[in-house]
Amino acid sequence: CLATLIIMLVGDTYTLINYVSFINYLCYGVTIIGLIVLRWKKPQIFRPIKVNLLIPITYLAFWAFLLIFSLYSEPVVCGVGLIIILTGVPVFFLGVYWRNKPKCVNRLIESVTCWGQKLCFVVYPQCGSPEEE
Repeated sequence: CLATLIIMLVGDTYTLINYVSFINYLCYGVTIIGLIVLRWKKPQIFRPIKVNLLIPITYLAFWAFLLIFSLYSEPVVCGVGLIIILTGVPVFFLGVYWRNKPKCVNRLIESVTCWGQKLCFVVYPQCGSPEEE
């Protein structure tokens, strides 16, 4: 979100749309690759909808063409898109991967989450511990 705000202040909306489009196409392709890997490694998992593997493989062929063409025609936009994706890596390590966080870090994360919930009206904020209520 912070990276998007900075980009909006520096660039124009068209450039931001290009960054996000590249990120979306990249995520779609990774999702389809995940689908194929799961179909191959865990064929017994229940799937409410099962399609012929020719469809995702064909999609991946077109996806690869579009992604390579995007990288060739606009490498700077694609690079900035990748940088935007990589800004989530520190957030992942601080919020998810790091299990034994000090209490002050946990309180900070809970505080930021509660503030974000109140700001965006996403869910009813459950700030503080249940003992306080």
